[in-house]
Amino acid sequence: MSFLAPLAALIGLLAVPIVLLYMLRLRRREIQVSSTMLWQMLLRDQEANAPWQRLRRNLLLLLQLLILAALALALMRPYSEVPILTSGRIALLIDASASMNAIDVNPSRFEAAKARALEIVGGIRPEDSVAVVRVASGPEMLENYTNDQTRLRDAVNRMQPSTTPADWDAALTLAAAGAQGAEKFTIIILGDGGLPTRLDLTTYGDVRFIPIGTSGQNTAIIALATSTDPFKGAQLYAQIANYGDQPTEVIFSLNLDGTLFKAEPYTLAPNSTQDVIVTDLPSDFSQVEAVLTRPTGAAVQDYLPSDDKAWAVFSSRRAGRAVILTQGNPFLEQGFASFPDWQVFQGEPTQGLPAEAYELYVFDNWMPAVLPDANLLFVNPPEGIYPIFTVGQLTTETTLKGVRPDDPRTLYLKFNDVNVREFHQISGVAWADTLVEAEGGPLVLAGEYEGRRVAIITFDLYESDLPLKIAYPILLANLTAWYESPRTIRVEDGLHPDQTLFIQPLANADQMRIIRPDGTSQTLSVDNPPLIYADTDLSGIYTVESLLRGTVIQSEAFAVNLFDPTESFIKPQTPATGTGDIAAAGGGEIGQQEYWGWIAAAALAILILEWTIHHRRQQAPRLRSGASKSFARGR
Repeated sequence: MSFLAPLAALIGLLAVPIVLLYMLRLRRREIQVSSTMLWQMLLRDQEANAPWQRLRRNLLLLLQLLILAALALALMRPYSEVPILTSGRIALLIDASASMNAIDVNPSRFEAAKARALEIVGGIRPEDSVAVVRVASGPEMLENYTNDQTRLRDAVNRMQPSTTPADWDAALTLAAAGAQGAEKFTIIILGDGGLPTRLDLTTYGDVRFIPIGTSGQNTAIIALATSTDPFKGAQLYAQIANYGDQPTEVIFSLNLDGTLFKAEPYTLAPNSTQDVIVTDLPSDFSQVEAVLTRPTGAAVQDYLPSDDKAWAVFSSRRAGRAVILTQGNPFLEQGFASFPDWQVFQGEPTQGLPAEAYELYVFDNWMPAVLPDANLLFVNPPEGIYPIFTVGQLTTETTLKGVRPDDPRTLYLKFNDVNVREFHQISGVAWADTLVEAEGGPLVLAGEYEGRRVAIITFDLYESDLPLKIAYPILLANLTAWYESPRTIRVEDGLHPDQTLFIQPLANADQMRIIRPDGTSQTLSVDNPPLIYADTDLSGIYTVESLLRGTVIQSEAFAVNLFDPTESFIKPQTPATGTGDIAAAGGGEIGQQEYWGWIAAAALAILILEWTIHHRRQQAPRLRSGASKSFARGR
């Protein structure tokens, strides 16, 4: 064993004053006597006390000398030479991706990687420097290049795993920047090897890889989605996978709004996937949770529990239900059929308005006696005076004047190549905006009337070539999007962990509140929409609430799921480069293993022992005195 600071041994000279204090100090004790006959004994004891007295055996003195010796030894920084991976400037990259939560090593791969990182930190020399980088959805430099082992250990110990894939491109680029000005530079990767195969690690210099993990046995839910079929109703699609090399039995459970709906067993072949389709779902649920479990007594392990759950949000009426009342207009029927978010039904004008209520009514060349209290689309309304507008005579002044700019209802809409033979002139529409205008008047109008959204196409589709132009599906798409209930988020397929969410607040909302799966929440101001929310690291259901003076006026939800086969495939791999595989990192150089921390801990333990003994000795005379008084009173 050698010492980095041998001169610190001089602190041991403090033992001399400690011993002298024990030789010089007079120890007098106050004693109550019942008779003056005992004074003579006390005087003899006083005479025996001299300025110097013989050093006697004393446990406290021994403990104090041991504490001093341990402190002196710790300050001398004893060390022994040990083999190390490398020296110089080292970038220590620790994989914190979702797969590192696997428990095939105890307690987990991530904790095993941290323990290995601490070993590397403990072996560096004073002239070496190490940077600690946590690699998850983005690289995080937890400690810049330093040889301070205390700071490096603290950086490693406070590191936590993530539930996201790892961005190795950014991490290696960050690490490679540390090579500037270094005589010797090494990148050490601790992980299970789930790096993209396209990466050529030789371009980053001297890269060493330390594999973590032993098994690839894992089952996972890798897809979950809901939909609505016009005939079959609500449906669910899921895909489960077995990434291990042994057949595996699992139970796929489905919870709807927190209540178990179905649980079915499946047997998955090695390295295979299984589609799960559920068609007998009710229509009144909003949240789905799918869970994979193992039957009791299953022999095959599942080493990554975090991908055994998945979530989805379901809405049976995403945009709404629409009814088209026409005497056979395939252009309207086919146009609306192309929007899967709308449930479209056919009506017969001769039978009047249907008894069932809809969110959107489309009237083609027909006007009911009483307008329904819902959103409306009029196509070629007949001449007449109606409660909300008046339809005049036909005009052939169809030369295009323009399309309303900067309006979401005319987004990407071009009418330059559309030919209209004639259209009805409309009046009494001060509540509406003209979206497309010709010389003779509006061709397309839209606006809000008494809480209803109303649009008017003033010409017969058969009297134009609009259905044959790209402008037709664009116009219908813009109008149907406008008819939908205002939405703050559009993430029907959900997000991946750490993916950014864009929020478009409602016009009358003054705050937005996001409730995370763990119940915590964050409130955002709506001063500068759209809002960006990036705190989506947890998997599960998030709720986005629109607030007006503290009251919830609308609530929407979205799901966050891992759904990453590269993370669920947990079999440890050796990263490949363009020229071959990287050999697992091994020793070859000599480093220093220091022991001062253990010695300092021993000194602290001895100090606690010394204080305890001293405290008890101080209490002993008081206890004896109190016992004597109690005995005297008893007599």
